[in-house]
Amino acid sequence: MSETNNCTVIRQIKGQVTSDGAGVKICRLIGGAQLPDLDPFLLFDEFISDNPDEYIGGFPEHPHRGFETVTYMLAGRMRHEDNQGNKGILEPGSVQWMTAGKGIMHSEMPEQENGLMWGFQLWVNLPSKSKMTQPRYQDITPDEIPIDDKTDGVSIRVIAGDHNNLTGPITDITTAPLYLDISLEKGCSASVAIPTTHNRLLYCYSGALQIGDSTVEKGSLAILSNDTTLLMNSGRQSSSAIVIAGLPIGEPVVRYGPFVMNTHKEIRQAIYDAQNGLI
Repeated sequence: MSETNNCTVIRQIKGQVTSDGAGVKICRLIGGAQLPDLDPFLLFDEFISDNPDEYIGGFPEHPHRGFETVTYMLAGRMRHEDNQGNKGILEPGSVQWMTAGKGIMHSEMPEQENGLMWGFQLWVNLPSKSKMTQPRYQDITPDEIPIDDKTDGVSIRVIAGDHNNLTGPITDITTAPLYLDISLEKGCSASVAIPTTHNRLLYCYSGALQIGDSTVEKGSLAILSNDTTLLMNSGRQSSSAIVIAGLPIGEPVVRYGPFVMNTHKEIRQAIYDAQNGLI
């Protein structure tokens, strides 16, 4: 820890522009060559486009096993369905925390033919004891997410974890995550307490933020030191960032496409089960 107990930026990376699903344009921040993972986080993507050709194909039906997916929408609408009869619409400001567990087949398709589509998807690992748990969804509407806006010029949406006597609506997650969406008007500062047991990151999605001696600009992901307090300043422009932290699992990770397990044998079983309709 630093002497001041304030987080510092250990490393910054820019995401890799690629495509996923049926040609959806994304920026991959975790899960690529620069940052394969940050225990317990396996993948972190930003998808943003106002060109329907870059998102209209969506993510047709595909399997998952062994981890959790978290989708957070800023703009646009996404329809989800699965092979267990669950379905719904993700709208601006909403969150879906899906625990795939032992396996699920699902799709995520745009509920629009034009306009801006903008959001994030995070993959969170599950420990071996929970990888074959029953699948479940936590679908959170915008008005269910508490907002800390008591400080002038600062708004913090608490999606998961605790902040300033507010508790996010996401519950019963093994990695005890903190997930915040923070917006600062120009010239403002915000402070966030993070458990020192947690790995943590900040992604600036608009403006720029000053953290200690480092400037984190739009499109940059910062890996932070495990100190008690994240202090950020917006400087000359309004700025926004996603802050995510989670308890590391510390187990072997074997991944193959939409499956994340602990051994190659478990991966082979997941592939067999998907090919034979057992997921």
